[in-house]
Order: sequence, then C-alpha cells, then structure tokens
Amino acid sequence: MLITGIGVISAAGNNVVETLSSFEQGTRNAGPVTLFPTILKAPAFEVRQLPAEYYLEGWRTVSLALIAVDEAMKDARLSDLSGFRVGVCMGTTVASQLNALQFYKAYRETGAAPMTSVDRFLKGNLAEYIARRVHARGPRLSVVNACSSSTDAIGVALSWLKGGLCDIAIAGGSDELNHVPYCGFNSLGIANPGLCAPFDRDRKGLNLGEGAGVMVIETRATARKRGVVSPLFLSGYGTSSDAYHLTAPSPDGVGLKAALRAALAEAGISPGEVGFVNAHGTGTHDNDLVEGKALADIFGPELIMLSTKGFTGHTLGAAGGIEAVFTAAGLRAGWIPASAGFQNQDEAIPISPVRERTAVCGQYAVSTSLAFGGTNAAIVIGREEDA
Repeated sequence: MLITGIGVISAAGNNVVETLSSFEQGTRNAGPVTLFPTILKAPAFEVRQLPAEYYLEGWRTVSLALIAVDEAMKDARLSDLSGFRVGVCMGTTVASQLNALQFYKAYRETGAAPMTSVDRFLKGNLAEYIARRVHARGPRLSVVNACSSSTDAIGVALSWLKGGLCDIAIAGGSDELNHVPYCGFNSLGIANPGLCAPFDRDRKGLNLGEGAGVMVIETRATARKRGVVSPLFLSGYGTSSDAYHLTAPSPDGVGLKAALRAALAEAGISPGEVGFVNAHGTGTHDNDLVEGKALADIFGPELIMLSTKGFTGHTLGAAGGIEAVFTAAGLRAGWIPASAGFQNQDEAIPISPVRERTAVCGQYAVSTSLAFGGTNAAIVIGREEDA
C-alpha cells in the first residue's frame, strides 16, 4: 500500500521540513515544563508554538493531531474525499483518559463538578473527531494500547486496505504532555533528570514529550485514479504480547522478536533487506537492553539503527506514528540523523546507534514500538528502488 502523505509535529518541529532541519543541526528542544504547574524538575519536550488556528481549548491532543493530519493530506494532495472510502485509525493514550484534575478535585471536595471537561472528553474521540472534520466516509477507530498505540493503528489501517474496507486510510497517533503521565513516570523512577540518552551505557531514563505523526496510506489503484505517485509504501506489520510484566519487557525479547518476524513475513522480506531500524529506544535501562539484544538477534551486529526520542522525548501513544513518519522521511531523503544523546557503548548491548548523520541505502526500513503491558509492534516501510 502506498504512503502518499506524511505529517508530523513534535518538539523537533511543526512539520516534516522543520523536523529534518532539527535533525541535521542536532537540535534538542527540551526544557522545564510550562504547560502545567509542577514541582518536578525533569525536562520535557514540549511543542512550544502551537499554531493559533489549531488551538482548541481542552483538546490539545486533538489540536496536535489536526496539524499532522493537514500536513499529511496536503502532502498526499488529498483535499476532496468524495468518491473514496476513507478510514481513520489513530492511536493515543492521554486522550483516552479524563485527565481533568480540577474536575476530580472539585467532585471530591464538594460532591459536584462542572461537566465541561466530561463533555469535551466524550466528544474528543480522536478518530471520530478527525473523520468528522475531514468528512471521511469509512471505518474509524481509536487504538489505545499504551506506547504501541499508533504503530498498531497504522497496522490496523494496513489491514483495512488489504481487506478492501477502504480505499484510503489516515493513520497515526497523537498525545499531549499532561500532568498525570508526567507525574506517573516520575513516580516510576524512570524519568531522566537530564536529557535522555537512548542505548547509552550511562542512560538514566526517559524524557516525556508530545506531538503527532500521521500517514495517508492508499491502494495503488486509488493513487492511480487520483493521479498521485509516491516512492514510499507500507508493506508489513507485526504485533505480539510477551505477557511478562506490567511495565517491563521480557528479558529475552521474545515478544519483540515475534512482532518483527511477523512484520517481515507480511512484507515478504528477509532481515538482510532492511536498511535501518528506527528503534523504540526510550533511554530506560530495561527497554534499551532488551530491544538492543532483540534487534541484534534478528538483524545482526552490523545493523544501522537509531532512536529519535533524543529529539522528541517519549510521546507515549503518539510515538509509533511520529517515528513511522521519521522512518518514511529517512527513506525518502536517503539519510538518518545521529541518535541524539548516545555517546558511550553499553557492552551488554551488541549493537549501537549511529553517532552521526548516516546515508542509508536499501529498499526497506523498520520502526518498532514496545509498550507497557507487554505489547510489541513493528512496521515495515519501503521505498521503490527506481524512485
């Protein structure tokens, strides 16, 4: 299935062009939290300048999603959806929860609270909101599967297209920086007091971030009908649950390896055909150790890989969508950036991420996601060889 449009917003940039510029310059836009009051000091990757035309009171996750959707649709030259069955599949975590702390505080103290935040929550289903806004007539689904949510959403969209449920799919994910997960990850003891360093020997934890990443995916027949050509395509998806622990991956990486093998099998390729992997790479001790070993087992010690979370922080349910866009952009541009934050090889991890801008060749790339609850997901993105 062709990827005809990509759109993204994060601390690294408000669109794909700004993001690639940040990647080239090694810019890491992290700092103190400004979106809500907190006594905690862990830095975060906020979107500092949300365009005014997208501001929706109480719906920051939706606002971020709409920015990425509009860029992806513009990139795909998709303005008139009439005549096509267009599905919308979006992943999120924050937007699936009623995170209005003032609502809970007022209700606990007085037994009553204004229902404004509840109304916003009920009307803020991510996929439904986007489908209404763009007048999409097709299946719609919001996937809530922790940090693999939007990788899973892209995989679901691929299955819709293959199964003939729609002609075009808008797929990805969005999440905002919110008080609840920010405090939660600090309580878990895995928030880095400095900047994250994925796969580094001295990594001390993750930074949280926010943003959205969206793809327009369509059948080749639909693209031909619309007169659209793209060198990028989505060819495989795999998912697996290792059922090991609520917040820790299985030490042997069995779940991630199963997801990778499934994605490669659906794509019909071997590990040796993969040019690079955009790893989940959170900067936490357990995730990077398990993921690094699993990637080395599947792809070998010479694998070209990186984590882009050094530029965005961990964007939770949006991470897979954002990183899928980065993977597609890297394939299209023919290069990937240095893995921000990495300096020292961890002897316990058989591979290491790239330390500088690196030219990439090969027709395929892989993006991975690991999630609380033991879920693992991977997608395979390709680029036409003669493009």
